[in-house]
Amino acid sequence: MKTSLLLATPLILLALPGCVRTVASVVTAPVRAGAQVVDWSTTSQDEADRNYGRKMRKQEARDGKAAKQAEKERRKQCREAGYDNCDR
Repeated sequence: MKTSLLLATPLILLALPGCVRTVASVVTAPVRAGAQVVDWSTTSQDEADRNYGRKMRKQEARDGKAAKQAEKERRKQCREAGYDNCDR
């Protein structure tokens, strides 16, 4: 009996780290899942800055396009009115 226990001990010790690692993974899984949910549900300052910058670039592009269209319309009306120097 003692001999079989002595022979089985190294095998048990070899298997033990895998069990400990598995138990640790199972124990920490709910904490990791909770942290992931919080991460998904909140916006970091970096994400907020990036989103604001994207929003502002799109707004500037729309404003630029509108200004260009307004200038084109102004030149067209100027020419239709009969003025010579409408390109300034």
